[in-house]
Amino acid sequence: MSSPKLQQALDHHRKNAPEYLEDLKALVRVPSVSFAGFPAEEVRRSAAAVKALLERRGLDKVEILEVEGAHPYVYAERIRDPKAPTLLLYAHHDVQPAGDEEAWSSRPFEPEERNGRLFGRGAADDKAGILVHAGAIDAWVRGAGELPINVRVVIEGEEETGSDHLPRFLEKYRDRLQADAMVLTDTGNFDTGVPSVTVALRGIVAASVEVRALKQSVHSGMWGGPVPDPAMALAKMLAALVNPDGSIAIPGIYDQVRPLSPEAKESIGKLPTTEQQFREQAGMLPGVEVLGGRHPWETNWWQPSLTVNAMQASSRKDARNIINDAAWARVSVRLVPDMDPAEVGRALTEALKRAAPWGVEVKVEIDSGGAPWTTDVSHPAFQAAFRSLAAGYGREPLAIGCGGSIGFVEPFGKALGGVPALLIGVEDPYSNAHSENESLSISDLEKATRSAIHLYGELAAALPRKG
Repeated sequence: MSSPKLQQALDHHRKNAPEYLEDLKALVRVPSVSFAGFPAEEVRRSAAAVKALLERRGLDKVEILEVEGAHPYVYAERIRDPKAPTLLLYAHHDVQPAGDEEAWSSRPFEPEERNGRLFGRGAADDKAGILVHAGAIDAWVRGAGELPINVRVVIEGEEETGSDHLPRFLEKYRDRLQADAMVLTDTGNFDTGVPSVTVALRGIVAASVEVRALKQSVHSGMWGGPVPDPAMALAKMLAALVNPDGSIAIPGIYDQVRPLSPEAKESIGKLPTTEQQFREQAGMLPGVEVLGGRHPWETNWWQPSLTVNAMQASSRKDARNIINDAAWARVSVRLVPDMDPAEVGRALTEALKRAAPWGVEVKVEIDSGGAPWTTDVSHPAFQAAFRSLAAGYGREPLAIGCGGSIGFVEPFGKALGGVPALLIGVEDPYSNAHSENESLSISDLEKATRSAIHLYGELAAALPRKG
């Protein structure tokens, strides 16, 4: 789409991009950690800051929406032509804990610009997503006079803790969310400056396993030898879950994995990357193997994986010459189409118990589970997205998978009756989302916002009018 109004919106964005960056910095300064044990009032303060931002950037009916037990959502809309198509825009304002603050090069909640990037917790995940929406809307409203499409905006406050209350939110506020397409800005690009639409997400099953052999910890010299070590038992159990090549050793785990189509395999082969770049982006140490026996992104996007997220028997600080009474681990399996979370959870539980040595007591609890997600890109909305990203970034976009899981995508899709879901984000492989020194490419923030400006015009033409 090319028009005088579009050019006015783009010109407005160019002039005001520094102002939008300052808006992002203001949001980053609010430590909106949604995890238990962190101040809930900071998440509420973040919601208030988002509400003020959306009001300032041209949204109507901006309000904080509540669900009992949940951190607050922010809702807004701008609907001027009831017959025009409506777009639902999603992002989230809560963030992960800072982690090891000594490992940060700057304070996590004091945004700092370095080498073309903005550092700070939430700068990329996902407060940048809020600014993409707000900046694009502002560019159309203040630059061109009006949006070419109706918009509704939902900014969630508990995505980082699993969106546990999202089903209740969708049930309670379903009438406010109806739209002809949605844009969920909480994913990443394949590389810095390489625009991408995510078309597949892995699901996840997470389990806690506790191994116990003693009523209490005992002296390792006085009792070591005859008495089984629960930590060693747990290590043997976890090791039994994987094969030497890193693939999952649980019987039947691959039976439901959907074969990769020739088209998808060809697309992966054309990705602008090398194994060495993959190693560098992942931060792999020299000599450490890349597992899977396939293209690393095929393994990451289209094969299940098993990870030990945490282990505990004692701690480095409290290490003593003892046999610990118990050992614990959190284990997760990433799922691909067409794997069923319930079946995987049962298989994981059985495999852990079957591998337990020496008669130790084993307790397994499934903590969470979510199905994988894929979408059909044949809908005109996707072609509009590809054109918009090409215009905003100045290069052709990619359709990519994602090895991670985003729990809100499927519930939103069902609530809206299966309308196209465009997963378009601003992160890149160097963003360190969830880790120390999280950062955002400032150039990509500007390109993503320009793409969103184009997208609103493209979707106004691609989606049918009512009546």
